[in-house]
Amino acid sequence: MKAISLAQLADWRLAFGENPLHQVIANAIIKNGVQAVAQQRTRITELNYAFSHEVPTPAITHQRQSGRCWIFAGLNVIRQNVAEKLGVKEFELSQAYLMFYDKLEKANYFLESILKTVDEPLEGRLLSWLLAAPLQDGGQWDMFVSLVDKYGVVPKDVMPESFHSSNSRHMNQLVTAKLREDAATLRQLAKSENNREALSHRKSKMVADIYRMLAHFLGEPPQTFDFEYRDDNHAYHADRGIRPKEFFDKYATIALNDYVSIINAPTADKPFGRSYTVDYLGNVTGGQGVLYLNLPGERFQQIASQQLEEGAPVWFGCDVGKMSERDTGILDVDQFDYDAALGVTLHMTKGERLAYGESQMTHAMVLIGVNLVDGHPNRWKVENSWGPDVGRQGFFIMSDAWFHEYVYQIVAHKKYLSDAERAALDAPPVVLPPWDPMGSLA
Repeated sequence: MKAISLAQLADWRLAFGENPLHQVIANAIIKNGVQAVAQQRTRITELNYAFSHEVPTPAITHQRQSGRCWIFAGLNVIRQNVAEKLGVKEFELSQAYLMFYDKLEKANYFLESILKTVDEPLEGRLLSWLLAAPLQDGGQWDMFVSLVDKYGVVPKDVMPESFHSSNSRHMNQLVTAKLREDAATLRQLAKSENNREALSHRKSKMVADIYRMLAHFLGEPPQTFDFEYRDDNHAYHADRGIRPKEFFDKYATIALNDYVSIINAPTADKPFGRSYTVDYLGNVTGGQGVLYLNLPGERFQQIASQQLEEGAPVWFGCDVGKMSERDTGILDVDQFDYDAALGVTLHMTKGERLAYGESQMTHAMVLIGVNLVDGHPNRWKVENSWGPDVGRQGFFIMSDAWFHEYVYQIVAHKKYLSDAERAALDAPPVVLPPWDPMGSLA
């Protein structure tokens, strides 16, 4: 290995000082930040919020200091249908309700995974991965479906936000500490007892402890509730003693199991036209497993556009931190000229960014609009869950180029798939390791 020499440092200092613009740009970046200096202001006016096809949506939601975007996005898709069924414009479902059960199920899933891997070395890659984040907030579409299939949904006022649903860090730290302690206990017991039934019984007691912790943090979820409301014509309605699963079946006119996850992951190890799953990725043990169909970018975008054209929103996962600006709500690959500002080139392909760890799915939102020019999209409207004070009253605008580069997953109805694509989805999936980029959680 070769170290940086003092002579090299001297050469680099000289080269930097030879161009007066280097120091001028550095001064501007130091004072204002690189985004302010590199931003191409014309893009703000070129990307406007008029769309040829747009899905009406209630007011923006707010996940606050939590990583529940995937739950918010999923419930935002459902509430469109519920609001129509109820005859109201504004309606919101409880994110805290699904958060409780997600964390409870993740705790059980993690401890089941620990039992499954008792013979794996503690210092091995698999155990290191399992122990890294047993109870993070993030999730996937299929995990959302598993929760709703098992537990249903409730209106927000039936189980409102708590301090820790909106500020989840300390809750996650404490529950994670307990789960790691439980993992150590189970692995020690497995060495001395090696009795599967006894280990499973001990694990159940551990999950009961997690239930008690979550009840303190979030409150206990309701088993039944009275649903009362007035529709937009001021008519009063009451549905008493209804269960959360019954509420979903009665008021949500959307069959979640008819929707599939489609990804665009242009890497050498994931040929298009194949289905994929990820080992050790899930929340509900025995629930719906994560399943992806990998399609080329043009087809990927075409399906999203078709669903929007027919008036249905699209849940999607992306790398929201790349080439994005919170204040304007613009997602656009051309809005920051970092090459000119910093004197370097940043030109990796989408596949290279995935393969080399430069990008992965970090956030889930909902597509609610697309603008078509001669039948082709040039911009998309996005419903975010960061409250009304970012973007335009909480909504974002995405250029088609940004979609191509940083959107990795969409959820679409099966009816938009071709016969060949359906056959690929139904074929036995390729099993990816847990640390694959497609194993990331929104």
